[in-house]
Amino acid sequence: MAGASTMTQGVILFAHGSRDPLWRRPMEAVAERIRARTPALAVRCAYLELTEPDLPTTAAELAGLGLTAVRIVPMFLGAGRHVREDLPALVADLRLQHPQVQWDLQPPVGEDDRLLDMLAHLATGAT
Repeated sequence: MAGASTMTQGVILFAHGSRDPLWRRPMEAVAERIRARTPALAVRCAYLELTEPDLPTTAAELAGLGLTAVRIVPMFLGAGRHVREDLPALVADLRLQHPQVQWDLQPPVGEDDRLLDMLAHLATGAT
């Protein structure tokens, strides 16, 4: 997605969702940081359940903006059933509903060594 022109590419931060409205703050904070660093990238949050908007709604919005490529980033520490089964099925549906968009499903963030190193750093209280 490097070198993206204005609003042709996007990122969806995909998380589980919660009934607690404060739960979504970290996801929105990540989205804001992406927007600050890459203003030409369309960034949205989407949720599996209990929180809106859901992935199909968010994907339809971005497809409606004319985006040609969207990276879906699962904001999960582990790859449980939702990541292994539910999310790939949702993305398969997106590919059928919006074939003009390249939907790029990333591994969950918890599988990235950089995040694991950061979590270990935070857990030990290292500075």
